[in-house]
Amino acid sequence: MVNLLSLQHLTKTFGGLTAVKDVSFTVEKGAIVGLIGPNGAGKTTVFNLITGNYQPDRGQITFADTPLNGLRTHRIIMRGIARTFQNIRLFQQLTALENVLAGCHYRMRSGIVATMLRLPAQRREEQQAVERAQQELAFVGLNSHALTVAKNLSYGDQRRLEIARALATEPRLLILDEPAGGMNEQETEGLIGLIGRIQQRGVTILLIEHDMRLVMRVCEKLVVLEHGGKIAEGSPDQARSNPQVIEAYLGVEDEP
Repeated sequence: MVNLLSLQHLTKTFGGLTAVKDVSFTVEKGAIVGLIGPNGAGKTTVFNLITGNYQPDRGQITFADTPLNGLRTHRIIMRGIARTFQNIRLFQQLTALENVLAGCHYRMRSGIVATMLRLPAQRREEQQAVERAQQELAFVGLNSHALTVAKNLSYGDQRRLEIARALATEPRLLILDEPAGGMNEQETEGLIGLIGRIQQRGVTILLIEHDMRLVMRVCEKLVVLEHGGKIAEGSPDQARSNPQVIEAYLGVEDEP
């Protein structure tokens, strides 16, 4: 298997706090990899380092054999990485269709002059973007809500809308930050199916998730963090039986 994403000796500090400490792992092309650990383990910081929201103090991030260090977020998106957020970040006053169109615009080529003059090429590209946005809404099961304002969607539907917007950027790697957060059991089951369909499209997935049932069902590899450092890496079964992972999640009784 070919590695699509590689993190080597990644370290990030905030003042006197080391949020990520010497973390290394790889994500193979086409895989679903889970990044798990207790609250405060450094998971979201790793995501923010990959997507350019933070820059590492030390270490190297490589995507498709291209270093990402120093690149701004929009440049990273253009290279094929998209993400969702733990706290939903939709344009709440816009419709579902308009939210997904915002993702499509990352791939549009018409310049500002063509847009202002409404040239034929720009109009064609805009129509293609609308069609693409509608396809992504249908893919996540929201085609009947295209004209619904985002704030009026259920919480689970807002989660799926955020995924549709990310997919509209045509990512090679999709990063999902707690995609099942706030979902009920039925919505979570639907999400599991959606993640599988995204993988079938050839998109590699890296996710943070506290719902261990989802993690164990969809992930092929787990990377486990605690206190900013990696304590385990392997299959879900290997992680489940690792004493360090059990201690990190459950704790151990003090000796009498």
